[in-house]
Amino acid sequence: MKILLSIDGSECSDEAVSEVANRPWPAGTEIKVFSVAKLMIPNTPDPFLVVAAKYRELLDAQHKRAQAVIEKATAVLIEETGTKELTITTRVREGTPKAVILDEAEEWSADLIVMGSHGHGVF
Repeated sequence: MKILLSIDGSECSDEAVSEVANRPWPAGTEIKVFSVAKLMIPNTPDPFLVVAAKYRELLDAQHKRAQAVIEKATAVLIEETGTKELTITTRVREGTPKAVILDEAEEWSADLIVMGSHGHGVF
């Protein structure tokens, strides 16, 4: 079984990690801990590349935050499950969460997507 665990560091996301960690999964189950780096500001045309440099800096910071969230979740999964019969991988991608999560699930052939009910979005 392939489980895509999509997280953003919110309380609801932490609950999703806990639920995955505490369920009995069949031997050979793979869990991909996944997060999306996204900025709430658009990358606008910038002929002098002043805004582009700042945009890249902010996006890099989002990547680091997402990686830290993934590392924390992975540590919880390893501690709770012991990973005896589970394979855990991680990945961070850029983009709009809805589209990127579905793309990742399709590309990876996930059997199940697990995520919290809400998180760090605007609303």
